[in-house]
Amino acid sequence: MTDPRTYKIRPSRSEMQQFPAFSGLTLAQIHVLESPEDVAVARAHLSQCQVLGFDTESKPTFQVGELSTGPHLVQLASSEKGFLFRLNDATSNQLLVELLSSEQILKVGFGLKSDRGPLQRKLGIELAGLHELSNRVKQLGYQHPVGLQGAVAILLGQYLAKSKRVALSNWASPLLSSGQLRYAANDAYASLRIYQALAELAASAT
Repeated sequence: MTDPRTYKIRPSRSEMQQFPAFSGLTLAQIHVLESPEDVAVARAHLSQCQVLGFDTESKPTFQVGELSTGPHLVQLASSEKGFLFRLNDATSNQLLVELLSSEQILKVGFGLKSDRGPLQRKLGIELAGLHELSNRVKQLGYQHPVGLQGAVAILLGQYLAKSKRVALSNWASPLLSSGQLRYAANDAYASLRIYQALAELAASAT
């Protein structure tokens, strides 16, 4: 039986590539937490935020049967800054635990179900305040949940480039490249921008 509903069509990759480039965070706005001073700056900024963009990165596995040891990086973004937390740093991980277990700070992103279990095991906490955006975008009239890249095209009219080479790079490396920094931080930042766009749509509809 044919579904009588008419679904919206998501833009194709070639169509998305015609959009203006996503206006993401610059390198100057991205901070890797590497010292107690870095953590203090991040704490002062992030603890004042009600909503944060959220994402993770893991070193890829290439061998059959090889188990992932990720995630290796957690990204949190406000409207002004992106902060990258390594999962092997005790100083920054204390702040990360506080933020991810807080019910007062909303963490928004895409594909959060796959992040929850590994993060809870690595950090030994129960994650709280996570909000999945893919179904929210789907509710705008699309047949299936929409990923981050598609959501940026639909709601912001911009193209979020996703380099496969960077995506499959070593996220456990002690020294991340500028490409890795931008890729990681802007995945979290783009999620925040999508949340804000959805909130604006909801407000205009009332």
